[in-house]
Amino acid sequence: MPQSYSAARFEASTRASATVVHPPIVRLTHWLNAVAMIVMIMSGWQIHNAYPTLPFGFPDVLTIGSGLAGALQWHFAAMWLLAANGAVYLSYGVLTGRFRRKLLPIHPSAVLRDIRLALAGKLGHQDLSTYNAVQRLLYAGVIGASILIVVSGIAIWKPVQLRPLTTLLGDFDNARLVHFAAMTAIVLFLVVHVVMAMLVPSSLRAMLRGR
Repeated sequence: MPQSYSAARFEASTRASATVVHPPIVRLTHWLNAVAMIVMIMSGWQIHNAYPTLPFGFPDVLTIGSGLAGALQWHFAAMWLLAANGAVYLSYGVLTGRFRRKLLPIHPSAVLRDIRLALAGKLGHQDLSTYNAVQRLLYAGVIGASILIVVSGIAIWKPVQLRPLTTLLGDFDNARLVHFAAMTAIVLFLVVHVVMAMLVPSSLRAMLRGR
């Protein structure tokens, strides 16, 4: 006897829920990156307050570290975690082809289409294993911003020893501006990322459980 429609839907739902969306290494590196990046941002804001890049400061409640020395200690501690963990994440994404499958191709027309659907509340999120065009653009963009923030941070850290790199970014002050701009891009991504996780709770569960 053929299965009933409801039974077929139940089986399809069960298979979908069992699909591995994020393997363990992706989930682990994701959460370690999140912790490291938040610590670096908050300590970076304290560094900015002590030695301003631009003519404004951040509220103390959003910073980590007591003055410049304490903030630098937090910043460098998180930097090593971010660099090592980020290297694992990037290596896995490139060597396994995950980045190619998940993030490419990115077509401007598809991005504009999905933005219009998102603003209209019609952008679907049923298949969490496949990124829409906006997600592809945002995830590729934050990977680029993360690489830029590390490169500019190294140029700021060792401006004399790595003079060619600092010069490539303009000079020490320009390297700080590039570093700040990359940080701003990452913060904006985190805001959108958290909002989307709240709007689509299943995406958060997938990053916690993998399925």
